[in-house]
Amino acid sequence: MNTIEFQKYRSFLFIIILAVVSVGCKNKEEKETVTVSTESEMKISDSLKWSERMLLSEIARFPDPTLLDFREKPKWNYTNGLILTATQRVHEEINKQAYFNYIYEFGDKMVNENGEIKTYTQQDYKLDVLKPGDALLYLYSKTKEKRFLKALQTLRTQITDQPRTSDGGFWHKKVYEHQMWLDGLYMAQPFYAHYTKMFGEGEETEAYNEIVKQFALIQKHTLDEKTGLLYHGWDEKKQQDWADTNTGTSANFWSRAMGWYGMALVDVLDYLPEDHPGRKDMITYLNQFVKAVAKVQDKDTGLWYQVLDKGDLEGNYLEATGSAMFVYVMAKGVNQGYLPKEYRTIAEKGFQGLLDHLVEVEPNGMVNLKKCCAVAGLGGDRDGSFEYYINEEVRANDPKGTGPFIMASLELNK
Repeated sequence: MNTIEFQKYRSFLFIIILAVVSVGCKNKEEKETVTVSTESEMKISDSLKWSERMLLSEIARFPDPTLLDFREKPKWNYTNGLILTATQRVHEEINKQAYFNYIYEFGDKMVNENGEIKTYTQQDYKLDVLKPGDALLYLYSKTKEKRFLKALQTLRTQITDQPRTSDGGFWHKKVYEHQMWLDGLYMAQPFYAHYTKMFGEGEETEAYNEIVKQFALIQKHTLDEKTGLLYHGWDEKKQQDWADTNTGTSANFWSRAMGWYGMALVDVLDYLPEDHPGRKDMITYLNQFVKAVAKVQDKDTGLWYQVLDKGDLEGNYLEATGSAMFVYVMAKGVNQGYLPKEYRTIAEKGFQGLLDHLVEVEPNGMVNLKKCCAVAGLGGDRDGSFEYYINEEVRANDPKGTGPFIMASLELNK
């Protein structure tokens, strides 16, 4: 679909998405699973799969995909990339054109005719801003619009110039000197691997080697041998207030940081060649990862705590974003043959825990995901302490939870 065709379609996007028709209902009244009279009046049917119910809810909350994550102004940001990745996978599963157009609207608004990305500044060297590139890779594969290719090449240039630690690890951002964070593996490496598969002819070996190296370095610098868990961040210079003076690591195992890393592992494996020598290492890391995560799963609810290994401490809470990510990682890992089948059961328990304890459905069918940590990081007043993590803002429907929830649901339905 070209830009002109999409402009004609855009004004009808929201209603088309919500007018989902089910198959095989018992009577005429049940045929329309979503009843729409205006954009503010709708009904999302509980006969749909959880993946589509949550996606419809997200689109209802954010009909403009550039404003995902409760933004007032468009921003090129990783949360958009996360939800649009989930949207792509739902579209691939059920092939509804409206979902493709939700992704297209983001690309259409954020990339101008010259291929320039709005609100993006390459010189900041933030790994976070590589994540929306996944949406452009998908759009270019479908539309072949040159502006999307030019924007992709810009993002790829950032990778080439990204500041690195002395042993070659990507800095999380230019302003976070000498630091690697678990988050950064998910922000950069799936995009880097997918781009390499699409456009990397002649440089595949170097690129794939560097991708695998990033995982090896994060394992080397952040893995706790005793628990098998990985610390949120590592400071090569050991100068940050949050960094251990001996190891350079932060002090705690944050649920979502671990979730980002697990998702990076299973998603990069989609693109890493079967015969690449580092593939075996990646699968080993994944197996070690899920073994450690399974040990700290709450036995009663199937969920995971904000600070993973300190569920017995006052103030810690069962957190939605990390829990959804772990379910996704385990379910996909089993589906792809990377993990033993026993992790399917653990993932199912985790997903049921989300439904039983953290999901709320409104009378109109809107699905809400509660107890999401809004944001957490390291640096400044963010000291990486237990007290810091448990006192960050908690809100409902954070995209960092709803996106993984959608993808987890898709994997469990396979």
